[in-house]
Amino acid sequence: MLVEKEMLINWLKADDLVVIDVRADLQDETYGQYVYEKGHIPRAQFLDLEIDLSGPVQKHGGNHPLPPLEIFSKKLGTIGISGDERVVVYDEGGGMFAPRAWFLLRYVGLTKVYILNGGFKAWEKAQYPITTKQGEVTAKVFTPRINDAEIVTMEEVKNRKDSSILIDSRAPERYRGEVEPLYARAGHIPGAVNYFWEEVFTKDGLLKGVDKLKNHFNDLPRDKEIIVSCGSGVSACANLFALRKLGYQQVKLYAGSFSDWISYADNPIDSKQKLND
Repeated sequence: MLVEKEMLINWLKADDLVVIDVRADLQDETYGQYVYEKGHIPRAQFLDLEIDLSGPVQKHGGNHPLPPLEIFSKKLGTIGISGDERVVVYDEGGGMFAPRAWFLLRYVGLTKVYILNGGFKAWEKAQYPITTKQGEVTAKVFTPRINDAEIVTMEEVKNRKDSSILIDSRAPERYRGEVEPLYARAGHIPGAVNYFWEEVFTKDGLLKGVDKLKNHFNDLPRDKEIIVSCGSGVSACANLFALRKLGYQQVKLYAGSFSDWISYADNPIDSKQKLND
């Protein structure tokens, strides 16, 4: 699930490798393309959060709905993915965007998908090669094998079992409804517990070690369904990735997350903190 920079530099020689740059900024939709053109890991292709990794925003579905699968699958083919390749995705390091891409690629059926630990910053700090040239690829045909068990809908969240655990991955102050910079309503889905997504990473943007992650998620049982959510289904993927890294099997994504939940006027929201300890 993770690849270290020292391994990736050797993998760059392999024919079956596809590298994907998914750097982004939620406040600046032009950022990803800009930094990609400024310099990226050799052979890397660029996928845009808003254009490629998300679908059009509609009345329901949240602010970053999953992309239309036919369009997304065609895009994967154009960057050289047929299904058998090793795929490495990276963001700046310690970000939410590489986990989002990792999740989507796994969701459509790819199995050999990795996140570059530490991202572009770790690569750059090691003074490994950076280029402004777009990697050359041979277009292929990608046929998706969708795993619908990876996601849940709003109705499934609303009618979830009492034994299911719902995680809100946003910052604690947003979870508590004290501030809300993006949406018209503040708070969280009733019953959700808060695990801030940034806490699975070190200050250097590396995924924390297994022992620290086990301690962080210590209260989550392994035999229960765990649904991860956030604001729009992006940052939640960092928690999902970390839980999968620990071997949790019943982890699913509420792709629409809070922005989808509040698009239904009758859905209740809560601002009372439910302790996860």
